[in-house]
This record gives sequence, structure tokens and C-alpha cells, in this order.
Amino acid sequence: MSVQSFNAVCDERTHTLILGSMPGVASLDAVEYYAHKRNAFWPIMLAMLDNVTPDYSLTEALPYTERMKKLLSHGVGLWDVIASCERSGSLDSAIKSQSVKLNDFQGLFQRYPAIKSVGFNGKTAQRLFNRHMLPKLEQADAIRWVNLPSSSPAMASLSLPQKSAIWTEAINLKSQSPAKQ
Repeated sequence: MSVQSFNAVCDERTHTLILGSMPGVASLDAVEYYAHKRNAFWPIMLAMLDNVTPDYSLTEALPYTERMKKLLSHGVGLWDVIASCERSGSLDSAIKSQSVKLNDFQGLFQRYPAIKSVGFNGKTAQRLFNRHMLPKLEQADAIRWVNLPSSSPAMASLSLPQKSAIWTEAINLKSQSPAKQ
């Protein structure tokens, strides 16, 4: 089945970009980033932004549009490495490699020059980006590249608190320039 990623969620305040590989079925059906109820992304990010303990109930307590506004107000944007591909189900391992088309990162980084940190949500996003995009980017040396454990429920070897601790330390939003309110 052919699937397409969402548009980038960034604005002029975005200094940190989180890149996934391709939205899963739950996200595509809901037209929302990280919509699967057991995906750790929203509990991790909301806990990080509010300096609270990560919990899946954080996601349920805040509507999607408000979660997106909160991310942007803290200088965090979202996108995916893959623009489109053939895939059955949600797993990255099901992506047919010959079908992969990547998003336009050169254009994104030119449009949003404040992006100085990029976090890869999982190994597939990091591998594809590093292999196909990184060598072509003019801005590569000016950006901090961070590998993160996948927030996917399929990545079950780490608990939510473990993932959250790794993400919080690696992304280190406190060291980023404050977003303009």
C-alpha cells in the first residue's frame, strides 16, 4: 500500500526538529503525528516541556491541536524522513526500500534557518537520512544530529521512563535558545 507523510510542522521559532521515518497506520488514519495510544512520543515530549513525570494520560489530557501548539511554542517541529513509500502495516521493516521517496530537507532548512538540532526518532529515520540526505545538505555542519530510541510501541526493550530520560538528556531543550512567545 502506498503511504504519504504529513507536511512538516515548523515555524520561524523552530530550533529543534524531530524526524520520524513514516507515520504508522493509526497516525495516518487519525491524520495526527504519533496517534497510536501506546506511542511514547507525546508522553515524553509533554513531560519534558512541563517538567513532569511521563505518563500516557498526558496525551489524553490535551487535544492534538493544543499539543502541536505547545511543541511549536517551545521551538520543536515535526516531520518524517520519508515523503512516500510502499508499506503494509506500520512497521519500518515493512517499507519497500525501492519505493522510498524522501522529503525536501534542503528546502526545509533554508525556509527555517533557526533549526540547529535534529533528533531522529528511531534507527530507520536516522539510517535513511544519513545515507541519502546528510551528504547533500549544505547546512549539515551547522546542525546538531541526535539519535533517539524509537518512541514506537514496537520498541519495547525500553520502558516509557527510560525512553523519556534518554530523550530529555539528548534533546536538552534547556540549552536551546528560548522560543519567542
